[in-house]
Amino acid sequence: MEETRLYWVGFNRVGGIGAARLRRLLDVFGDVSSAWQASETELLEAGLDRRSARALCEARRSIDLEAEGARIEALGLRVVTWSDADYPERLLEIDAPPPVLYVRGGLKAQDRWAVAVVGTRAPSVYGRSVARDLGSLLGSAGVTVVSGLARGIDAIAHQAALESGGRTLAVLGSGLDRVYPPEHRRLADMIAEAGALLSDYPLGTPPEAANFPPRNRIIAGLSLVVVIVEAGEASGALITADFAADQGREVFAVPGSIYSGSSRGTNRLIAAGARPLSDLREVVEALNLDLAVRQVQTAQALPEDPTEARLLQELSGEPLHVDELRLRCDLPAAQVGAGLAMLELKGRVRQVGGMHYVRVRESGPVYKVE
Repeated sequence: MEETRLYWVGFNRVGGIGAARLRRLLDVFGDVSSAWQASETELLEAGLDRRSARALCEARRSIDLEAEGARIEALGLRVVTWSDADYPERLLEIDAPPPVLYVRGGLKAQDRWAVAVVGTRAPSVYGRSVARDLGSLLGSAGVTVVSGLARGIDAIAHQAALESGGRTLAVLGSGLDRVYPPEHRRLADMIAEAGALLSDYPLGTPPEAANFPPRNRIIAGLSLVVVIVEAGEASGALITADFAADQGREVFAVPGSIYSGSSRGTNRLIAAGARPLSDLREVVEALNLDLAVRQVQTAQALPEDPTEARLLQELSGEPLHVDELRLRCDLPAAQVGAGLAMLELKGRVRQVGGMHYVRVRESGPVYKVE
């Protein structure tokens, strides 16, 4: 694993340095390598509190980054960071997205159109049926199903998406070497083959209760729409719904019997303003897949002119500032701006913050909604 990526892994293991503090360090020092190697004095001058600065200095002495990188690679995992082109686009939209994701499997452009399907670990026959039918519908429509690999609704939705030939992403509340629950190891293997397992927790992190609310925040962040199938009054799925609402995602709740304890949470969500799911196809309609189809059609219908081709030649998976891109291409700023705007419309490039652009991998979805 390259040295720069190891520094991201190192920061991920330092207690007290989360997304906001790391973003500040990158703004001050310019890149992750300089931030990792900064002295304690420099860290304090950059605005880090003394406790966090000392924690970072201690981590540099105690963490064997090369050994950590070797463990990650030996398990067949990848480390995806803010600066990578395949960092999930939807997740970048939320406040303080996780700087590092450990990934087993593959992330694709089509994951931009994703639906989270979550709910109780002890579903009723009704809940099982809804989760199975919804996962199957989404998977067959080319929509990525996101969930948390938990018992009950989560596992049913994952399985249904796989059986329909679709993609599914599972977000864990533990390190990817600690699959939980253990009886879902085979399901996890299947998900990794047809989608991806993700976690922002370092290797070795156990599935502790405190890890699951942040995990639910990522599930919501990856998705355009969140569906709560069944949930009791204290269900963790309700936390996912809260995060989704805060992130501006559309939240559906499946209405249930007033006599069913597993529907009390979903019925309460509906009373609070969640959209009641009366027809499974409403979820697909809420995704506005017509927009996705139009983007693909635009890319096919509008050929790249010489300016666009020149910009694509210089862009890669590594973020490049628009000023540097202009210098490399030796083109006027207005021409570069117009070219980038057209390439964004076609889904060929993406801005990753601070006027930095990356080239998007060409792996769009084929939608099959009838």
